[in-house]
Amino acid sequence: MKPMTKAGCPLNARSFLFVPGDRPERFPKAIASGADCVIIDLEDSVDPERKKTARQAARSFMDAGARVLLRVNAVDTPWYDEDLALCASSEVQGVVFPKAESLSELENLRNVLRPKTVILPLIETAKGIANLRSIAEGPGIGRLIFGSVDLCLDLDLQPDDSEQELNWYRSALVLASRAAGLPAPVDGVFLSLQDEAGLLRACHAARRSGFGGKLCVHPYQVGQVRRAFSATPEELDWALRVLQAAQSSPGAFRFQGCMVDAPVLLRARRLLASVQESVEVTKVLTSQG
Repeated sequence: MKPMTKAGCPLNARSFLFVPGDRPERFPKAIASGADCVIIDLEDSVDPERKKTARQAARSFMDAGARVLLRVNAVDTPWYDEDLALCASSEVQGVVFPKAESLSELENLRNVLRPKTVILPLIETAKGIANLRSIAEGPGIGRLIFGSVDLCLDLDLQPDDSEQELNWYRSALVLASRAAGLPAPVDGVFLSLQDEAGLLRACHAARRSGFGGKLCVHPYQVGQVRRAFSATPEELDWALRVLQAAQSSPGAFRFQGCMVDAPVLLRARRLLASVQESVEVTKVLTSQG
C-alpha cells in the first residue's frame, strides 16, 4: 500500500484535525500541530449565517498555497452547491463527505472534482451503514471515516464510556474497507478535551479493532493519536527478531513459546512497513510546510 496518492494526500495518515472554517486565525495553528491531515470544516462547527464567511476563508487560505481537506455541508442543505464549487480547486486534497448514504451521491461528487482529489465518506447514518459495501467501492474513494456521534443520534444509541454498543458498526467499516481494498478506516472524534486517559483508551481500542487513525477536535489530541496508532518499540523489536529467526527456520517454527507461520511473518513485515510509510508521510508534510 502506497502512503501517498498522486495528489499528495496521505491515505495512511493517523491524525485528522478539524478546524472551523470561520476561524481562519486557527488555520496556521492547525497546520503547525503536526496533524497528518487538516480538515477545514464548513459543516457542523460553522453557524448557518457564517457559511459564506467560512467558504471565503478556506478559499483565501488555499489561494495562499495551503493544501487541505474540506468537510462540506450535506447534500440536502442549501450550502452544498457552493461548497462543491470550492472543492474543484487544485489545493483540495480530499473532500470529507458528511452523511454518505448512497453511491449516486458519490458519483455526482466525483464528476465535479479533479481526478486526483479523493473522497472520504463520513459514515454516520443508518442508511450509510446499510450501503457500506457500495459506498466503499465507489469511484475515487480514499478512505472511510466513522461518524460515531451522528450515528448515535440517528440510531438513538446511548453508549457508555467503553462504547461497546458501537463495536458492530466499527467492525462493519473495517470489513467494508478491507473488502474494497481501502486503507484502514478512520475512527470518530473523542469529544472530551480534558480526559487524556480516555482518549488513549479510545485510540487503543480503535486500533485493536482494525482502525488506522482518528479524527481530532483539538491540536492537543494530535500527538496522542499519532503515537497510539503507531507501532510501539516493543512491537517493532518483536517484528525484527521474529523475521531474523525466520531466516534460519524455514516453514513454521517456535518463537518465544508461540508458533510462527506465514500470517505471523506477514504481520511482522506490515509493522516494519508502517514505520517506513510514516517516515515518507512526514517527509511530504515537511516539504509542503
